[in-house]
Amino acid sequence: MISYLFSGLFTHACRAVMLVLECCMGLWNKNKAGVFMDNNEKKIYTIDDIAHELGVSKTTVSRAISGKGRIGQMTRERVLKFIEEHDYRPNVLARGLAQKKTYNLALLLPKDYAATEFPFFKDCMNGICEAASENDYDIIISMLGENDLSQLQRLISNRKVDGVIVSRATGNSAEQHYLKENHIPFVVIGPSPDSDDASVDNKNREASEELTSILLMKGIRRLAIFGGREDYNVTGSRYSGYVDAHKKAGIYLDESLSFMNMDDQLKVSCAVEKALQKQTDGILCMDDVICTMVLNCLREKRIKIPNEYKVASLYDSRNLEYNNPSVTSVRFDTVRLGRIACMKLLKLLGEEVEEDTAPLSYQVILRESTQSADIAVKK
Repeated sequence: MISYLFSGLFTHACRAVMLVLECCMGLWNKNKAGVFMDNNEKKIYTIDDIAHELGVSKTTVSRAISGKGRIGQMTRERVLKFIEEHDYRPNVLARGLAQKKTYNLALLLPKDYAATEFPFFKDCMNGICEAASENDYDIIISMLGENDLSQLQRLISNRKVDGVIVSRATGNSAEQHYLKENHIPFVVIGPSPDSDDASVDNKNREASEELTSILLMKGIRRLAIFGGREDYNVTGSRYSGYVDAHKKAGIYLDESLSFMNMDDQLKVSCAVEKALQKQTDGILCMDDVICTMVLNCLREKRIKIPNEYKVASLYDSRNLEYNNPSVTSVRFDTVRLGRIACMKLLKLLGEEVEEDTAPLSYQVILRESTQSADIAVKK
């Protein structure tokens, strides 16, 4: 009797388990098929759905969204109202396939960039990303070695980007040659060696000439200049401005006072020692990081600025602004430089964008390190 009772209970329990499993499997299959949806989950609309709901063709919906093609104003407004109410978002992948675009842009950054270049690249990247995002494009960052284009070649061969922004201009750019050979639209940030290339640049030569002229007018006759790598076009532009100012002022230029390739503290320390031995009155640094290293050297030697020596920089930063004493510098709008480069590339790609054509400006900010009043001259 007892064994019969347990056998019956066991049978009923098995049947109950089977029923539960069947129900679970049924619900899972239905949910997989899309029959059941979470009540909080919004329906994702397609162009087909919108056309069906409004009783119009897919072409009409596409024209309303793109703003191109013939379509009545009332119909356009009706479609756009539906889109706004139902939070419709175009499928970027599908749109890209239809228009043969990826909606990606590549930003080429050098693997070997020095600490001196980081503030520039950071600000420039901010401007590029802002402009790209505003136009529904994304940025893919590619780090390139000096003689290694493999990352760039992979991006191009796999058709992952529509265009490229080259962040550093050099005298002999392998990446620019490669992009030309493959007919890829690109924009160079900095002075391009080829005038036919699309490029955008700060007024480095003009700013260097103006700041150098101011220092010469202050009575500094033996002004040393400390710069970065000589094969970078920006180094050449800033040095040219330094030379121009001496020529215009009719002051002899001692070329032995030019110290290039200053990319670490040891090199800067040796160069400062040589500059002092040559009885210089001051040092003009091509960027803020070099300037900081120069200040450290002079501080260690207990040389008082500006009473005994003058220091200025051709690229401003918060460190120089808040240094004691504050340092005379040139301030560029590098974020805007990045924006302009991105907008120029988008225009090359056929996008209808309002290109910023106003000239890039700069400010020469005179501070304590050259013993002047704090004023800004905007150009």
